[in-house]
Amino acid sequence: MAGYFRYTALLDACVLYPIAIADSLLSLAVAGFYAAKWTARIEDEWIAALEKNRPDLRGRLGTRRDSMRSAIPDWEVKESAWLPVEESLIMPDLNDRHVLAAAITGHADCIVTTNLKHFPESVLFEFGVEAIDPDTFIVNQWDLDPVTAISAFKQMRARRKRPNTGAADFSDYLERAGLPATAHRLRDASELI
Repeated sequence: MAGYFRYTALLDACVLYPIAIADSLLSLAVAGFYAAKWTARIEDEWIAALEKNRPDLRGRLGTRRDSMRSAIPDWEVKESAWLPVEESLIMPDLNDRHVLAAAITGHADCIVTTNLKHFPESVLFEFGVEAIDPDTFIVNQWDLDPVTAISAFKQMRARRKRPNTGAADFSDYLERAGLPATAHRLRDASELI
C-alpha cells in the first residue's frame, strides 16, 4: 500500500520457516509495532523448505499459512507489483531479487532475514532499505515500547500448545530458535510473561 504510515518490514522465507521466529515477528506486528509484509512466493519457499526437511508435514501447513494471513490481513506484496522490478535488480544471489523487489514495491523500510550476506548494504542503500537479522529487529521493536512487547510475548506464550511452560523454558525455546537477545530480554521480564 503506497504511503504506509507505519514502519514496514518485508519478512524473508528464512524467518517465516521457524515457527518460533515467525510467531515472535508476527506477534509484534499484531501488537502494532510495524507492518509485516511478504509475498506468495516467499510463502511458497518457506512451506517447500519445511516440507522438504519435515516430510511428515507435507500438505499440513495450510492451517499455519492461513493463520499467518489472518493475523496480518495486509500481508501480501502482489506479484504484479514486484515482478516487473525483479529483473532489473543485481543481487549476489539471483533467487533473492524478488525479495528486494517486494521490499521496494511494498514500501518496506527493511528486510528481516537471517541471510544478511545475500542483501549487501551497498545494493540496498540505493533503495532506502536495510537488511536486519530477526533477533536485532525484535530487540529494536522491544526498545520502542517494552510493556507492549512483553504483553505480545505473554500472549504468544499463552497460545502455545503447552501454555503452562514456565517463563524460563519459553526463553530457552526462543534462544534455541536463534533469538538469544530476545530470550535475554524475556528472562529479565520473566515475572511478567
